[in-house]
Amino acid sequence: MNRKSAVNYGSMEDTSDVQFSGTSSNEFNSLCDNIVTNIYTINSSWKTLDSALKAIGTPRDNKGLRDTIHVTQLSANQLVPVTTNYLQKLNRIVRKGEKQQKLQVEKLTDNFKEALANYSSLQKQIADKMKANLLTSPIEYGPMAEDPEYQQQAQLSRELVFEKDMLLDREVTIRKIEADILDVNEIMRELSALVHNQEELVDSIEDNIDTTAAHVEDGTSQLQKASQYQQRYRKRLCYLALIGTVILVILIIVLIVELR
Repeated sequence: MNRKSAVNYGSMEDTSDVQFSGTSSNEFNSLCDNIVTNIYTINSSWKTLDSALKAIGTPRDNKGLRDTIHVTQLSANQLVPVTTNYLQKLNRIVRKGEKQQKLQVEKLTDNFKEALANYSSLQKQIADKMKANLLTSPIEYGPMAEDPEYQQQAQLSRELVFEKDMLLDREVTIRKIEADILDVNEIMRELSALVHNQEELVDSIEDNIDTTAAHVEDGTSQLQKASQYQQRYRKRLCYLALIGTVILVILIIVLIVELR
């Protein structure tokens, strides 16, 4: 009997002590490209699973379809922790980055949350439908003895064995289905925290821009006032110089008249 393995699908726990000293354009672009690719792959897996969901319980339902569902979910599940790790790195990179980069990371985080929510919801729908439509194998009666009593006992024995096998298969199948379901509650909470942090960073940048603009405007106003004061001071100096010149001319004229 297969046991459900304890797999941590996409914990947002920060396991790295690496600190980024500045924004690396190449690394930033590479991480963004990887995240976009993973989101596209998860959405493609969603389309595959959505098509499979419609086939469950129909004549097209068979072991091959169930195996395809299982493999598709395992593949998509592996992308979740990888993508969350990429988003963590991006958030560390853009802490001192530009506003445009922070907005880009916020958009990627929102897109990933949306893809993850749709994928997780579809997983639960598939699990419910698969549980309600477990694959069964017909009872093969085979040749029976002519003795009615022996025939009845043989049939009862086969039915008991079949029911036991069905219970085991049902338990294994349910465990397999439940193991594939991705628990996204914690991931969603921490992704929301990332978006909130990004919004705060963007708001902080806008506040700094507004503060800087206010300081610049205030400085410009002060410079204008200083310029006006300087112009007034120069005018006063000109007036005083003119008055002094007039007084000097008058004194000279008076002296000349008295000397004559």
